[in-house]
Amino acid sequence: MTAPNVLISTADMDRKEWLEQRKKGIGGSDASAVAGFNKYRSPIQVYLEKIGEAPDMDEPSEAAYWGNVMEDVVAREFATRTGMKVRKRNAILVHPEHTWMLANVDRLIVGKNEGLECKTASAFLSAQWDGEEIPDAYLLQCQHYMAVTGYDAWWIAVLVGGNKFVHKRIERDQELIDNLIEIERAFWEDHVLAAIPPEMDGSEASTVLLSAMHPMSEPDSKISLPAESSTLAEALLQVKSELKDLTERKNEYENKLKAQMGSNEKGEAGTYTIRWKSYTQNRVDSKRLKEECPDIYTRYSKETNARKFEVKEAAI
Repeated sequence: MTAPNVLISTADMDRKEWLEQRKKGIGGSDASAVAGFNKYRSPIQVYLEKIGEAPDMDEPSEAAYWGNVMEDVVAREFATRTGMKVRKRNAILVHPEHTWMLANVDRLIVGKNEGLECKTASAFLSAQWDGEEIPDAYLLQCQHYMAVTGYDAWWIAVLVGGNKFVHKRIERDQELIDNLIEIERAFWEDHVLAAIPPEMDGSEASTVLLSAMHPMSEPDSKISLPAESSTLAEALLQVKSELKDLTERKNEYENKLKAQMGSNEKGEAGTYTIRWKSYTQNRVDSKRLKEECPDIYTRYSKETNARKFEVKEAAI
C-alpha cells in the first residue's frame, strides 16, 4: 500500500485547531462510534461534530485529561519492557485513497511497519484487559490506524488502575479493515456529505448528547410531531408495561429467596450462591439540616436543571 499523506503537522497545534482539523474526516477514535461499538459516543454525536453543530461538552473529562498526561509515561514504559524504540509522528495522516480516513497516531515503532496506541484505564475495567482481551472500541481504533498507514500490526499499551501495565500486539485483519472502510465510507458520504443525520439510537451517549443539546424546555411551547411519533409513543408505552411486569416478577423471585434466607447472610442453591448481606450507609438528613441550619443548607445547596420526559395516552 502507498504511504499515507499528511493533512497537517500537529507539532505546534493547539486543541481548538486540532478539533477543527478533525472535522475533515473520520479519525481512529471516531471509528468505533460510527460502527456502533462505543458506549461513550454515538454516530449522531460524531455526525454533529463533523458538521460543526455539536453542543459544547466543556473541557475533556478527568479520565481524558490524565490519559493525555500519562501518554509519554506509557510510551516510555512500553519501550523499556519491549526493547523497541518508538517515536512521535506529529501529523494528522490521511489514507492515500480514502481521503476521509484520518489518523493522529500516538507513536510509531522505529524500524517496523507497526504503531503504538497508549491508554490508561480504571481499575474497575481491569477485566477488559485480561488474557488476550482488547475492548472492541480500541481494537477498531487500531485497525483504522493500520488501514490509514498500511502497517502490518499495532501495539496497544495500557496502564490499568495506575499500577498494572499491559501491552498487546494486534495483527492486521484485512477483512475487518475492509468492512470498517465500507462502514466509514457510508457514514461519511450518506450522512456527513449529504447533511443527513443518522438515526438517534438508544445508547447512553445519545441520551447525554440530547440533554446537552436541549437542556431546558421553553415554557408553554408546543409542537405538532410527525405521524411516526405516534408509533414510537405506542411502542414506548408497550415496552414500559413489559418492564413493569418484569420488575414485579424480579421482585417476586427476590422476595421468595429472601424469605428462604431469613437472617442468614449466604445461601447455597445448587450451582448458585445467594447473598443478602447487611451494610451501613451515612447520609445527610437534608430535611433536618434545612430546618436546623438553614444558612449552611443554603450555602452548600446547588441548583440543577433537568427535563422530565413522559408519554401518556390521551383519554377518549
